[in-house]
Order: sequence, then structure tokens, then C-alpha cells
Amino acid sequence: MMVLRIVLLAGVLCGCAGLVHATERKPNVIVIYTDDQGSVDAGCYGATDLKTPSTDALAAKGIRFTQFYAPAPVCSPSRAGMLTGRYPIRAGVPGNVGSKKGSVGMPAEQITMAEIFKSAGYGTAHIGKWHLGHEENTMPLAQGFDYSYGHMGGCIDNFSHFFYWSGPNIHDLYRNGKEVFADGEFFPELMVQEAGQYMEDHRDEPFFMYFAMNAPHYPYQGSPWWLEKYTKDGVAYPRNLYNAFVSTLDESIGNLLAKVDALGLSEDTIVIFQSDHGHSNEERAHKGGGSSGPYRGAKFSMFEGGLRVPAIISWPGHLEQGAVRDQMSHGSDWFPTVAELCDVDIDGYDIDGKSLVKVLESDKAESPHERLIWANNVYGGYRWAVRQGDWKLLGNPRDSSNKGPITEDDKLFLVNLKDDIGEMNNVAKAHPEKLNELNQIFKDWEKSVKQ
Repeated sequence: MMVLRIVLLAGVLCGCAGLVHATERKPNVIVIYTDDQGSVDAGCYGATDLKTPSTDALAAKGIRFTQFYAPAPVCSPSRAGMLTGRYPIRAGVPGNVGSKKGSVGMPAEQITMAEIFKSAGYGTAHIGKWHLGHEENTMPLAQGFDYSYGHMGGCIDNFSHFFYWSGPNIHDLYRNGKEVFADGEFFPELMVQEAGQYMEDHRDEPFFMYFAMNAPHYPYQGSPWWLEKYTKDGVAYPRNLYNAFVSTLDESIGNLLAKVDALGLSEDTIVIFQSDHGHSNEERAHKGGGSSGPYRGAKFSMFEGGLRVPAIISWPGHLEQGAVRDQMSHGSDWFPTVAELCDVDIDGYDIDGKSLVKVLESDKAESPHERLIWANNVYGGYRWAVRQGDWKLLGNPRDSSNKGPITEDDKLFLVNLKDDIGEMNNVAKAHPEKLNELNQIFKDWEKSVKQ
């Protein structure tokens, strides 16, 4: 059984002497999962034209990761990987789930974080985007959540709450599996209201909340004052639209965490922040706006810009504050990490995630992963990647950022991230032994998951 680590060295925490002890109450957990937020699109990740004070404050109160990877470069499998602690293809979600009622989603037999925490006596809430099935046995209430409010499909208009991609007239807003209406009300604000009420109702018992934001996924519908500010600042289209929506989602995060403070729950609450994958360059996203900074790729791509995401964990009084961790980490790691922090038993569960608790305790700790593997049916075909140390091999790569050409010779694309963080040079021919090693690792893994 995993043991709750309740002490950290004093010098790590605010310069205090002695040891920090956890209270008898088990901590709450809030997982904030943003949607299509670029690799560097927060002030604390280096963005200079973008205001994210709430996200930056969370990083200042916690630990920020620089080599954190999403489970997939597209929405549904990324969410499945985080919630189950398994690589998405093993969670039964190799690609995006349909967004219409009746869509088959993540198999009901998959065990989610919500189910584990519910069995440990936690209240469990889903607030926001789901995108893991729209049948009764694959919607949130059947996957371990006591309470659910949000949309079941991939994206909605934030005021009408109608599915944004196709129609006609597909309304998508549900509370506990029943359709509800809030015409004209801004969805991110509705999320904060619902989450705040849930926390009030459960303030005297531990809760697990999956706060799955639908921003800055298109349609870009940021607050008018943010759009006016960025336009006046000379931020060019479509970056101005995207920035306005990111700053608007950041306000929602600030309002959510202000409610945690107002309820006196800050030191009793672990807060996790992560983007589901890189930013979108789709037509509906005005063909861009987000940034992957020095990285190649974006949403749909297994280059770093599609997979490397902003990620933060904060637990005031228990974890180091204002810290940075460079160890290679993965979205499936949150499951075992918070289970260990909360003393929730997950022995016997077949997951791919590894606890990051030792990494949280020390920047000198080794990454718990010898290697990471991705394999997904993303738009345009089956793609995969393996990272081991500084080496990374991509199969059938796609560059959705259009930073460089992909030729027939690039079907196996080998890079050394230490030498080429931008992944612009395929060195497969120069390093055939490393190419064969990583290719065999993937083939062996692929064979194992298909058995």
C-alpha cells in the first residue's frame, strides 16, 4: 500500500525549521485541465505578450514542470490517459470520441481516478468538458463521479451551449446526465459557479474535482476587455483572439481558487494544472494564435509542441513553493501521485503512470520513467513516438506547426532533444543503432498492448 508522505525538509518550505505535518483530514484534489493551451502560453512559461496572473500565482505557490508530457496530442485520449493513469490506447481511447448523443466512449470497465477516490470516501465532481462518451454507461456518473455539470462533446459555443462543429441544433449542456439550459450565460463562469457550490456543499469532507475547462479551445470567445487590451497592445490576429481567451480562462482559475481560499480550504487542497496538449492551428481556431515556443509541432503532432505542456502542482504548506522540476513526467502520473499524497490505495491496479512524489520532494530525484511511449489514431493517421533519455523516435510524424517539411525519408524521425530541441533535423541515418533500439522498443510495446 502506498504510504502518505507527510513530511518535507524545512529548508525546502519557506525556510521554516522542523517538519511540516499533514492534518488528519485527507486533502482535497482539484485537477484543472485546460484545452488546446500551447506549450509556453502562460507568463510563468515565458510568454511576454500574455497575462496569466492566476496561473503564475499557482506556480509561485507550487512546483512547475518543464518536461511534462500530455498522454496524447488530441483531446479524448489525453483525458482518458490522465483519468485512468494508463496510456490512452490501453484505456480504450486511441483517438477522439464522437461528440453526439449515443457516441461510444471510454469503455465502462476502465477504472478512473474518480472511482478510486470515491471508494476512499471522497466526494467526486466533474465540471466542464467530458468528451469521453455520450452513452449512459460512459458519461461521468458511470465513471465514478457523484456530480457532473458540463458538455459531453468536444466543443461548444460558450453562450448558446450548442455543439460547435456540426448541426443542426445539437444542444450540449448536462447536469447529472440530464439536459439543462442556461442560454446566454458564459460557460466558464457557469463552471466556476457550479464548482463553488459543490465545494461549499462538501467543505467538511474530502473531495476530488475534475475541472475540465473548454478554453482556449475554439471558438475563441474571450472577454471583450481582454480582446480590447491585446488589440490596443498591438498583438496581431489571431494571437489577440487567442490571448484574450487564455486570459479569460486564467480569470476563471483565479475565481475558482479564490473560492477555495474563502472556504478556508487552501492548505487542505492539492491543485493540479495541465493543458491537455498543444495549441490548435485548425481553421476554426483561425489557423493559430497559440505558441509552442522553441518546439516544433502543435495539436495532432507528436513533435514536442503537440505533447510538451504546461503543468503545475500546488499544496501550500506541504509542497515546495516557487520550484521548478525538469524531470521527464507524464499526464498519467497524476493518478498515482495524488493517490500517494492522499494515502489512497491503488495496489493491484494496472497503470502506466508513476508516482512523482520523490520528484516533488527533490529536484535531484530521477524521473520515474526510463522511457515514455505514445500511440494514437490522430486526424490523418496512426502515429507514435518513443522517448528514452534525450533520444526520441517518431513514427509517421506530422508537423501541424508547419515549421518544416516532412519527406518520405522521415517516416522514422530520430532526434536528440539535447542537441535539437526544435526537432528540425532527422538524424536516423547517422545513428542507425539508436534508431533500431527505439524502433524495437516500440514494436515490443505495441505487440504487448495488442495481445
